[in-house]
Amino acid sequence: MSAQAPLTVWVGLAEQRLLLRRGARVLMDVAVSTAANGGGEVIDSLCTPRGWHVIRAKIGSGAPANTVFAGRRPTGELFVPAMRAAAPGRDWILTRILWLSGLERGRNRLGAVDTMRRYVYIHGAPDDVPMGVPGSHGCVRMRNADVIRLFDAVVPGTRVLIED
Repeated sequence: MSAQAPLTVWVGLAEQRLLLRRGARVLMDVAVSTAANGGGEVIDSLCTPRGWHVIRAKIGSGAPANTVFAGRRPTGELFVPAMRAAAPGRDWILTRILWLSGLERGRNRLGAVDTMRRYVYIHGAPDDVPMGVPGSHGCVRMRNADVIRLFDAVVPGTRVLIED
């Protein structure tokens, strides 16, 4: 009996798509929203870091869809569109968090380019946030149903490639 190919996640910045693959087989293909500032690795750039990453931690297992997170902790609130008026520029982190850690020293790991220390995630977003167009503050935003599906499929250690 042969071993099953590992799962990998691919994010295309130009395509604004996320694919979950097992070997060459695509298991999931969904629109996402990456950084409005484009690709980039430097701390405080508000860019989406490129290159190979790994899912370092999964946060939010079992939380209801639209659970609001702050500092990787649930606030006890469920997002409703009216909340946007109180924080109009906020990039809402909802439902699930897949915290990324860079694997390429000097590109997305350690020093001024460390993805994990930049708190870059794949996470849920309000349902009315446009997908398929850049708009985040650096993270990879997904529809809540999509991020739940991805979260349930992957494990810590799953590799993620983010490309232009």
